[in-house]
Amino acid sequence: MLRKFSNSRSLKENIQLGSLTAFSAGMVNVISVIIFFAFTSNVTGHYAVLAEEIAKGNWYQAAVVFGWILLFFFGSFTSNFIVIHLNRKNKYLAHAIPVIIEIICLLIVGSYIQFSYKETLLETEAMVGLMLFAMGIQNGLTASISNSAVKTTHLTGLTTDLGMLFSMFTLKRFRKRPQLRGKLKLQLSIMFSYMAGGITAGYIYLTIQYNVFYIVCMYLVIVLAYDYSRLRVKRFIYRRPVNMNFSFIRSRKATIKT
Repeated sequence: MLRKFSNSRSLKENIQLGSLTAFSAGMVNVISVIIFFAFTSNVTGHYAVLAEEIAKGNWYQAAVVFGWILLFFFGSFTSNFIVIHLNRKNKYLAHAIPVIIEIICLLIVGSYIQFSYKETLLETEAMVGLMLFAMGIQNGLTASISNSAVKTTHLTGLTTDLGMLFSMFTLKRFRKRPQLRGKLKLQLSIMFSYMAGGITAGYIYLTIQYNVFYIVCMYLVIVLAYDYSRLRVKRFIYRRPVNMNFSFIRSRKATIKT
């Protein structure tokens, strides 16, 4: 799921990538809305707020919102930078490191809120910024390794694509195209996973409050571990016949010598 890059990915792998990461994005966004009253999985609304604050002359608020947008930008930059520079050396590691950074960011936010958070404006702004950076990393990673086919932290473009697809499916010739049907499956899986993640986070927060951040981190660790275990299994399967052949050759040589 994480180890393949760009056009070498199958539809199934993109659906796995999209649904699993969209679930965590939905969780993070709902948590940030509940705790900080701010969206952190996208920056569309923040651009509107930035324009409003500039128009009102609220330069401090404008600078804060602009900083949030930059953090999302740098998250995406960091993710793709890691992918393109490490991809030739170790594809899995290149794609796993951004997720690890995301986990660290969310752990910092969760730990700070649990032990030190005094609900000041400055603290809230910093926490929102760090979560935007984490979501920028995730969105940059999924877009980078899927050749922009998968973007999981915001649903504006996805909803637009779904509207276009459903309109195209009113004609029979479009309904017969496997590529369009596959795209529909991918988009729907992302949408439902995002919603499921948000609903899950909302219910969990009502029970364990700020500890929900640790649940998100644990979920991402499970995703990494699952993908790594599949990689190890595939390597074992591919290597096993080769080892058996070598053993057979050695035994044949020993028989001939005797």
